[in-house]
Amino acid sequence: MIQVRRGEGRYRGGDEAAGIESLHAFSFSGFYDPSNVRFGALVACNEERLKAGSGFDEHQHRDMEIVTWVVEGELTHRDSKGNRHVVRPGDVQHLSTGKGVKHVERNDGDGPLRFVQMWLMPRKPGGRPAYELVRGIADGTPLAVERAGAMLHVRRLVDRERTALPDAPWVYVHVVRGTVVLDGEPVRAGDAARVAGSEGLELTAAGAAEVLVWEMNAAGPEFG
Repeated sequence: MIQVRRGEGRYRGGDEAAGIESLHAFSFSGFYDPSNVRFGALVACNEERLKAGSGFDEHQHRDMEIVTWVVEGELTHRDSKGNRHVVRPGDVQHLSTGKGVKHVERNDGDGPLRFVQMWLMPRKPGGRPAYELVRGIADGTPLAVERAGAMLHVRRLVDRERTALPDAPWVYVHVVRGTVVLDGEPVRAGDAARVAGSEGLELTAAGAAEVLVWEMNAAGPEFG
């Protein structure tokens, strides 16, 4: 099964008056579609756009693996475990919320901020919160999200370059920049492809492209 979902079909959220625009790939917050709640362990893939000086005030998460990829600008992260970092393009941030953690996400820079944030359900609840920031992750270097049974692959492709998709029960492809071709169909910036149970697939770049590829071997929690 291969399903391509277009960026223009994402649910629109956020708070325009507060300088926040959010585009949701799955049911999220006030948007609910029972047929679009999750894919594998992935329950959210949000494109967030924050104007300078705006952001999300302190809020709490638990039992969630949150991975953030900055596209443009700088994201300031602070949490209740004492972590405070500025996340820039090329960095990957992973917050494992465990039994519970509070955090703040802001655009403290002078220009616009755009980032992609992805939430995955862990296989088991609880555990200690953990934080990881990988600076300037190299092309093709995977980021393991062990609690969710998942792996993130970041690919930066040149024109006509091919890359194999993982052979896994669930593969999710989010196109950050440019266009790639999957099984003969173009997938453009803001689009996503959901692949279940397929093997031997490749992406081909139609010009320079940047993609986030999730390899998932768990469907979600073992509880509830």
